[in-house]
Amino acid sequence: MKKDIILSGVGGQGILSIATVIGKAALKEGLYMKQAEVHGMSQRGGDVQSNLRISDRPIASDLIPTGKCDLIISLEPMEALRYLPYLSDEGWLVTNAVPFVNIPNYPSEEALHAELDKLPHKVVLNVNEVAKNAGSPRVANIVLLGATIPFLGIDYEKVQDSIREIFQRKGDAIVEMNLKALAAGKEIAEKKMVR
Repeated sequence: MKKDIILSGVGGQGILSIATVIGKAALKEGLYMKQAEVHGMSQRGGDVQSNLRISDRPIASDLIPTGKCDLIISLEPMEALRYLPYLSDEGWLVTNAVPFVNIPNYPSEEALHAELDKLPHKVVLNVNEVAKNAGSPRVANIVLLGATIPFLGIDYEKVQDSIREIFQRKGDAIVEMNLKALAAGKEIAEKKMVR
């Protein structure tokens, strides 16, 4: 088993939390893991990217070669498009549909979605809306994480356990809200894959 994952988005959206949950769940499965540091201007609303590599064998490098990424997880659609050269032919893109407009010449939503529509393997969802329905806009990143469950190759219960461990110090209500967000994202991805 090997999964090379690129996480991307804008600083403050919760990329590091997604990586932490996946990493902890991978370790619970007895897998090896390497993560490159999060690169970008994470405190200024700038672009942020991280490589996460998971395998049942030792991993030599934490960097993913061009064309070898199995999964791009993005909280921002333009940032998702930025890393497409890394995606393998069989790789999947799971991204938020809603842009975070942080530059003056940001492309139109129509242009972004036209590019996303060209991809054969994608799940595009409005994580912001789903998060509000789950209880808080702050769990948008966990909704997106849930939408990656069919592609991660990690037992869903181990991902749930990791969320419980990571968020337990914030109380049971926060844990339950995150688990609800995870389940909502997973359900949407499974429905989109059936189409």
